[in-house]
Parts: sequence; structure tokens; C-alpha cells
Amino acid sequence: MTKSRPSAASGAVTIAAIADEVGVSTATVSKVLNGRLDVSALTRARVEASLERNRYRRRSRRLPTGQIDLVFHEYDSTWAMEIIRGIETVTVPARIGVVLSQLDGRHRPPQEWLDGVLSRRPRGVVLVQCHLSEPQRRQLHRRAIPFVVIDTDSATSASVPTVGANNWSGGLLATRHLIELGHRRIAVISGPTDVLCSRARTAGFRAAHEEAGLPVDPALVRHGAFYVATGHEHAMDLLTRPDRPTAIFAGSDMQAMGVLRAARQLGLHVPDDLSVIGYDNLPVAAWTDPALTTVDQPLRDMAGIAAQMVLDLADKIDLATSRIDLVTELVVRETTAPPAHLRQNTR
Repeated sequence: MTKSRPSAASGAVTIAAIADEVGVSTATVSKVLNGRLDVSALTRARVEASLERNRYRRRSRRLPTGQIDLVFHEYDSTWAMEIIRGIETVTVPARIGVVLSQLDGRHRPPQEWLDGVLSRRPRGVVLVQCHLSEPQRRQLHRRAIPFVVIDTDSATSASVPTVGANNWSGGLLATRHLIELGHRRIAVISGPTDVLCSRARTAGFRAAHEEAGLPVDPALVRHGAFYVATGHEHAMDLLTRPDRPTAIFAGSDMQAMGVLRAARQLGLHVPDDLSVIGYDNLPVAAWTDPALTTVDQPLRDMAGIAAQMVLDLADKIDLATSRIDLVTELVVRETTAPPAHLRQNTR
């Protein structure tokens, strides 16, 4: 049975007062504060509610460590390395260490990960394409551990400090470029359908068609992982169709490399027989042969801004805004050109 609210003065609420209100032991309250799993869901919810209601903040003599936690939903790609390099543009000069972890593709950290963060008590946490639950946010907040999300889907809650990029615009720019070159059968190979940035890029692809008064062939819209194998698999299928596309917009540079490999295996020349556009503008994009036309998503800038935001929050500096969306730009290189029939007609 929950007792009356603690009568302690504002800012002076103790664990004992919380325990007395909820009707549990101080040890149980401490377990909840430390993210221990050996507390029933019902008791945890009651304690969490009391902590929130009384605006409890842990008072600790232990100072935050000189490090931040950087956690990816997964990091087995060059894309992740760009994020890490961007983080280091801020942390290295500030002599701040980085603890790196990944969630094997999951977009919600498990409690074990949070337990480790709470025990390390870093200066802050940067999450890459993964999100905390509301109870997890409260746990970090009570321990005065700020967090910022790097999220390319632009859909994070307004209450969560976030750095992102405009994916819809990126899809629009890429497809508009191909249409202006004269392509009319354009395929898109985007990322997973359950990732909003994938859907946003495809929406930009569709918007460019609508803007030009062109239909979108559903058979030319494909989704899959943001990796080389997906680009190669879909490109092999698309490019062996009797009505194959003359251009492919890939949702990542890695997918685009898979497309380039498929074209080469099928004896197609880029850009003479097929135009290809990637997404991200990874360093390797300038070194493919031919050099890849791609949408520049400023990953290093996004990461550097996120790192500075979390350090500012740790230093009690108010952020000017909780949401920053950086622009995307088209970088035209050597993998795009007018379709062959238009080039022949101009000779």
C-alpha cells in the first residue's frame, strides 16, 4: 500500500522517504535506481512513479568519468567509421575517452547495456540509430547522465536531443538529377522498410516522379539491408529484366557498390548502359571506378555536433535547440549520364 507523499523539503527527498511512501525497503529502491533486474515489474513501476513524482535526483560524490559512451544499433560498416571519426573530432581535442558498443542490429538497448552505463557513469551517451525507452531515459536523467541521438530518420521525440539529416530531400535530389538527364525507367534500392530513413528516401524518389509527371513502376521499388549484398542481389534481378531500368538510385554507397558489381558481371557499362547514384558520400565513393555520384549525408558533422551537444549538457549548458537537421547535397561524379538512346539521338 502506498503511503502519503514524503514531506521532505524540495530537493531533499531521500531513498528512505521514497521507500516509506511506496512501502518497500530502501534496498528495493536502491535496486531500482541501479537498474537491477531482481525487482518485480509492478514494484519497479511503483518506485519509478514515486521517484518521478518527487523529482528525486541521486546525490553522488562520485564524479563522472572523462569519457562518453557511443552505442550503435550495429557498426560493421564504413558508415559507422565515419560516425566514430566525427565523434573523435570533438573528443580527442577535449581528451575525452569513448566507450564503443553495438546492439547486434537492435534499435532498443537492453537493460544489461544500461546497467553497464550506470555503473561507469560516463559524462554522457551518444546513441546511433537506437532509442531509449521512457524508463531508461528517466534512469539516466536521475543519474545526471545526458544523452543525444544521432538518427537519420528525423523522427525522434522532440524531448530527446537529436542530430539528423533530411532524407526526403536526398531522395528527391538524386531522382530529380536522373530525370533531368532523361531517364524514365529509374529503380530505387532502399534500406529496410522498418527504418524511417529508408522510407523517407523512397518518398523523395516518388516525389521527384510526381513533380515530373512520371509514373513509378512498383516493380522497380526494392528494399533491403544497407549493404553490398543487397544492392548486388536486387541489381542482378532488375538488370536481367527485359524492360530493365536505365538508372538505379541506391539507398547507400555500399548498396551502390553492389549495383556496380552486378552491372559489370552482366557486361553493362556505367554510365553508358546504366546510371547509378549512391547515398552517404563515404570516402570510398570517390575511388570507385567510375567514381560514384552520390548524396552527401554529412555523417562526420552530424557526429561531431552530437558529441559537442552531449558534452555541453554534461557541463549544464542549455542547448539552443534540441533538434538539428543537416542538409543533404548531391555530389555528381562519373556514374551518371543521359541514357544511351538520348546520346545516340544527339550524334
